[in-house]
Amino acid sequence: MPIPEDVTGEEIDKDVRQELQSLPKTLADDVAKNLVMVAKLIDEDPEGAYGYSRVALRLASRVAAVREAAGFAAYANQKYSEALAEFRAARRMTGNIDLWPVMADCERGLGRPERALDMAGAPEVHKLDKAGQVEMRLVAAGARRDMGQLDAAIVTLQSPELASNAVQPWTARLRYAYADALLAAGRESEAREWFAKAVEADRDGSTDASDRLAEIDGVEFVDAFDESESDNGNGNGNEGEAQDGHAADGSEDGVS
Repeated sequence: MPIPEDVTGEEIDKDVRQELQSLPKTLADDVAKNLVMVAKLIDEDPEGAYGYSRVALRLASRVAAVREAAGFAAYANQKYSEALAEFRAARRMTGNIDLWPVMADCERGLGRPERALDMAGAPEVHKLDKAGQVEMRLVAAGARRDMGQLDAAIVTLQSPELASNAVQPWTARLRYAYADALLAAGRESEAREWFAKAVEADRDGSTDASDRLAEIDGVEFVDAFDESESDNGNGNGNEGEAQDGHAADGSEDGVS
């Protein structure tokens, strides 16, 4: 697959670069460039990222970072069996426990929530850092929901991390998951409160909490550039104004 000229391979993490030093330099450079492309594309073009990950895998399947990257690319494309195999391979090579939550989520993706719950209760979880433990909690709650155990999912998410007012990288997603579980259980007023808290913590837009909050409040936004209205000359100067009496900027009822 073609590599853009501005991709040098030097962009990769220094730890990954160190792993690649076991390869001949030209091969290491080629692998590094493909790994850079995986990282660049995985959010916007997961299929493209997957293609580059397969190239890296053909070139250097004995490098743990390559197996891990291939796992995440497969995971992003919902190829859960393949992702799980790659994550297991990377873990065997390094002994690193960080992939435990995503491995459990692959079990969910394969329709095996019971296995995910078994992994959530395994001794390995205690070796995870705080972020990993929160991720494991999210996966376990998802597994409970897969099994139709909504109340158990809600209880699983109740934790010191959820109750804390401090904003951490995982805070928005944890609050969002809790709000979503509450809403699924019919507890709308509580769900609204937690979606609002998720909005407060979601500084990089990693969730659609603001949209979910607006949905609960019945806020409906009109496209300010509705071409059909413009063509018909029916614009009334209020394009972009929210319907149902809510302000267009969503400021009413705490929506931000």
